Amino acid sequence: MVRLVQAVVIALVALIGATFSQAQDVRSPILTIDSDRLYSDSAFGQRVVREIEAQTSTLAEDNRRIEAELEAEEQALTEQRADMEPDAFRALADAFDARVEVIRRDREARSRSIAALLEENRDRFLASAAPVLETIMRDAGAAVILEQRSVFVSANAIDITDLAISRMDAVLGDGTEQQ
Repeated sequence: MVRLVQAVVIALVALIGATFSQAQDVRSPILTIDSDRLYSDSAFGQRVVREIEAQTSTLAEDNRRIEAELEAEEQALTEQRADMEPDAFRALADAFDARVEVIRRDREARSRSIAALLEENRDRFLASAAPVLETIMRDAGAAVILEQRSVFVSANAIDITDLAISRMDAVLGDGTEQQ
């Protein structure tokens, strides 16, 4: 019985080793990668997503607070209307509308800034990925790495996404040291 367990353990270790070896020693003239997963599953991409979600959440909370304040101010202005001269009311209403437009532009600018930060980080990651992917390509004897979504049918053996993620995590980590 002990020998059977030892044999099973040895077989499993050999199988795991062969699988790991295959993942590390891909040999193919064509490789595929899921670039979205490369980014989203990397430590860098996950950190960026957490930061963007936090900023987006803060912006949404601010937007709700400002919206409530503006609604209250609009309601107060509407209630004052009956007791005011039309020209005086018009001046207050115009000032309120101008303030709302300034706030709206500011909110849109902040939203665009968050989107730009997301794009800048993705570009930075992909620029850092180029030498890593070139090394994987060279090690595999490949001439090209294709986006997985562009390939109709392929063998999973040529997918280097997991390998690329592990190498990017080793090279770039979550990216905080280099900011």
